[in-house]
Amino acid sequence: MKYKSWSRKTFAFFNYLFMTILALLCLAPVINAIAISFSGSIAVGAGRVTFWPVDFTMDSYLYLWSRSDFFAALWVTVQRVFIGTGVQMLMTIITAFPLSMEQRDFRMRTVYVWFFVFTMLFSGGLVPWFLQIRAVGLLNSIWALILPGAVSVWNLVLMLNFFRRLPRELTESFFVDGANYHHLLWRLYVPLSKPAIATIMLFTVVAHWNSWFDGLILMSHTTNYPLATYLYTIVQNFDFSNVSQETAEILGRITTRSAKSAHIVVAMLPIICVYPFLQKYFVTGIVLGSVKG
Repeated sequence: MKYKSWSRKTFAFFNYLFMTILALLCLAPVINAIAISFSGSIAVGAGRVTFWPVDFTMDSYLYLWSRSDFFAALWVTVQRVFIGTGVQMLMTIITAFPLSMEQRDFRMRTVYVWFFVFTMLFSGGLVPWFLQIRAVGLLNSIWALILPGAVSVWNLVLMLNFFRRLPRELTESFFVDGANYHHLLWRLYVPLSKPAIATIMLFTVVAHWNSWFDGLILMSHTTNYPLATYLYTIVQNFDFSNVSQETAEILGRITTRSAKSAHIVVAMLPIICVYPFLQKYFVTGIVLGSVKG
């Protein structure tokens, strides 16, 4: 009866209304950027573009297509996402598995757990972090963007708690059948943990795709910048120098704002395309992995 009561219907109505308004507020800047990227320079300069293109043109994307440095940065980010996600997922799984064991199976479990939790609360600072990466010779390499964050403690805690929620009877039956810990992890825990793995993978992909600060600090050559760092430099200081005559003609028909919007729109597309495939696992992975077992 509570789902049919007047108070329940009123709450549901205002809840849906609030979430709809919130979603529209989140989408508004994205739609505005798309509209600006397809609008003419006069309309953009006059501030007449809101949520629909004015004087439709593709010149901003033609200019973007002529920027080889953009595609170089995109390639660096693609490498970072694929290699970094694979490395971080592997490290997270093989680290969370022993930490999810009972105290009788892994006596030092609590010590190691607190060791990882300590790193969430306290950090050595930016300067020691940079000096350590430089000391091992990772500067200006793709591994400087991957290895320092190969183990995310937040993701580790989610995976650890998800593993601990799996029935212990399954573990015991596996050992009775003659399996070892290697079989237990890859043939039982990992197949049953698809929601948590998909959720953590989504977090990892988005984090690698959007990370810009480490590229700015660890890369001294602009050709090694990941896409997010490249976009940061574009937004902060858009450079029209060193362009061909054909590109210069395109620049005469666009504004810096429309060119920046085109860069941002293209950079958003891959994540927007990936998210729907992982969304169905998102809620399940967060709820089950965040409850301490």
